[in-house]
Amino acid sequence: MVLLDPRLRKRLDEKLAKLNALRPLDPAQIEKLREQLEVEMTYNSNAIEGNSLTLRETWLVLQEGMTIKGKPLKDHLEAKDHKEALDFLYDLVSQDAYTISEHLIRQLHQLVVRETDTEFAGRYRTGSVIIGGADHTPPDAVDVPRRMEGLMRWLKKNQKALHPVELAALLHHKLVFVHPFFDGNGRTARLAMNVLLMRKGFPLAIILKNDRKKYYRVLQAADKGDEAALTLFIAQAVERSIDLYLRIFSKTEKGKLLTLAEASKGSPYSSKYLNLLARTGKLDAFKKGRVWYTTREAIERYLGERLRRRV
Repeated sequence: MVLLDPRLRKRLDEKLAKLNALRPLDPAQIEKLREQLEVEMTYNSNAIEGNSLTLRETWLVLQEGMTIKGKPLKDHLEAKDHKEALDFLYDLVSQDAYTISEHLIRQLHQLVVRETDTEFAGRYRTGSVIIGGADHTPPDAVDVPRRMEGLMRWLKKNQKALHPVELAALLHHKLVFVHPFFDGNGRTARLAMNVLLMRKGFPLAIILKNDRKKYYRVLQAADKGDEAALTLFIAQAVERSIDLYLRIFSKTEKGKLLTLAEASKGSPYSSKYLNLLARTGKLDAFKKGRVWYTTREAIERYLGERLRRRV
């Protein structure tokens, strides 16, 4: 099964190789970047599920121990729990011998909802659930253990056959499809996905709150059998993180970032067409907030690829 566009797959592999060639990375910079990404991941992952803390407020809660006036206690607890889960994840991937298992998924879930759902933290649900706004109805609670066992068999069978990004995207979908817990399924799935990615050397991949509608849309498409759109979506999140690392650590990745409107000037493509190329993973582009950025070099590489394919 091949879900990733070959050009995007090649680009991800080349960028990962560049990042690996730079190792060992400066420990002080790594620690600072890890702190930044932990806050961003916690904010975005929780905000997707309705947490009201802003990015700045999440930083204050996690780094300064502050209580934000007017914000629910539950939102503060969710932020602290998620950071604990991320700390566990980082400790985990620093070890050589570990595998994704039901036990590990339940550990991640236990940490994610430790202070907000103490009764069911780390425990599979015992009743039916409905996912608001989705057509998919998760399996009955009695089927959850069997479905999770099947998911682990699928993972073991495909972990070498699929590209790591494809494997992580599909694990994410299959986990939320089963919806094994009463609450915290999305946060747990995004963490489990990152266990697979980081085990292969990829940086922490963050799904942005600004992309929430698209995220739900590609998940629903995957529910109906179209897994390519979700895989592309996850691949772009992965590439965004690799680009961040390369721009910090590599002296050769300093091309000036341009908005697509700026990049279209002097280019054979309109900003609208560049946007299409960026969204479909065909152009090396970087999304910040709601805005796509690229470089002159990336457009030149895309032009070169097109010319080579014509020959």
